[in-house]
Amino acid sequence: MAEQNQDLRPEEVEAVVELFFDTIAERLADGGRVELRGFGAFSTRERAPRAGRNPRTGETVDVPAKRVPFFKAGKELREGLNEAKSAASRKAAEEGSWDLPPQRMAQAGSRA
Repeated sequence: MAEQNQDLRPEEVEAVVELFFDTIAERLADGGRVELRGFGAFSTRERAPRAGRNPRTGETVDVPAKRVPFFKAGKELREGLNEAKSAASRKAAEEGSWDLPPQRMAQAGSRA
């Protein structure tokens, strides 16, 4: 980000990024939702109380209910990732750089 905004000092870029993430965290802490069009949405989900297990001792422990952050990718982000993955898959198949069984290589090559 600093490279693309040469007019900003690195400290200013860092302050903007910190403010951005702090604002998202505050909104989620208040029970809100943050949507970034074309990218995705941040929200929270409730986790019910449950019985857990201490991995060291194997002892059963009660895990209380809690809220956890959740991210759902937007349509544009998903489509962009899948297009990039498809292009990379086609290129790798053409170059023969995959260590896949011959059947999978044939399937990957047929998509090119």
